[in-house]
Amino acid sequence: MQVVAIGGSPSLTSRSGLLLERARHGLQRRGVEVVSYQIRDFPAEDLLHARFDSPLVIDLQQQVAAADGLLIATPVYKASLSGALKTLLDLLPERALEHKVVLPLSTGGSNAHMLAVDYALRPVLAALKAQEMLHGVFADDGQIVYAEGAAAARLAPGLEQRLEDALEQFYSALARRPKPLDPQLLNERLIAARWSM
Repeated sequence: MQVVAIGGSPSLTSRSGLLLERARHGLQRRGVEVVSYQIRDFPAEDLLHARFDSPLVIDLQQQVAAADGLLIATPVYKASLSGALKTLLDLLPERALEHKVVLPLSTGGSNAHMLAVDYALRPVLAALKAQEMLHGVFADDGQIVYAEGAAAARLAPGLEQRLEDALEQFYSALARRPKPLDPQLLNERLIAARWSM
């Protein structure tokens, strides 16, 4: 199984980035290969000028096409997802998330921003034809405590449990996805089949 993780915060130290990192480790413990991208990895000019031919954008498109699922994290700014993240998602092909399972993660200043994923991010993911969007994980700033760097940061016990439960549901959804048939195998089966008329 392969998952693409996309972090939507432009900041080097962000709560949404930390939540994404914990989720990535949780999936890797389950044997899932995770390919990670951060919005700050992409040149601003490529995003602002919608450069579909940017090498990094092409790489992202190819990784998403090959992936079973998408893990996406965003901070909530002004009751919506990160604008830079929306710009990056706009560079994906129209049906990029078809047959994919998606787990959204988000962080915000207070619980008042909890529904931002439903009203801002989900419509974008639906437009990209996400097959299955799981109920995401939202954390307010008080649930993620930074100490000396991200390694020492702590998640509130309730948040840690919600993240673990969401990752288990995500993993189960990935495992039950139908596997596409190899075109060569399908061709061999069609040729070898006995047809009657």
